[in-house]
Amino acid sequence: QVQLVESGGGLVQAGGSLRLSCAASGRTIRSYAMGWFRQAPGKEREGLSCISNRNGNTYFSDSVKGRFTTSRDNAKNTLYLQINNLKPEDTAVYYCAAGLGRPQTMCEDIIALYWGQGTQVTVSS
Repeated sequence: QVQLVESGGGLVQAGGSLRLSCAASGRTIRSYAMGWFRQAPGKEREGLSCISNRNGNTYFSDSVKGRFTTSRDNAKNTLYLQINNLKPEDTAVYYCAAGLGRPQTMCEDIIALYWGQGTQVTVSS
């Protein structure tokens, strides 16, 4: 079992930045592809960025490419999401997840073995 806890969310003005963290426990994240997802009210969960545990290859959805950066620190067992130039439409609950397989598949098909509880990001205009 892997337990995932997100942090770093909050209320931010449009144009601002946030850094989300996802701390893992139970098992090392070295064995898993890791990803960030979000779900806005009334919308389906969306895969944002997923990173391989084998070669660091990272997938980004078109909606966040260029503004979001994902990194993983295996030594700290932590995943990060840097969000720049925040927009009101980025308002959502952000989740991290751990899974197996290709990052693109994980993100596009919303497939993961373990999920965090989420952290709220609210962007004001």
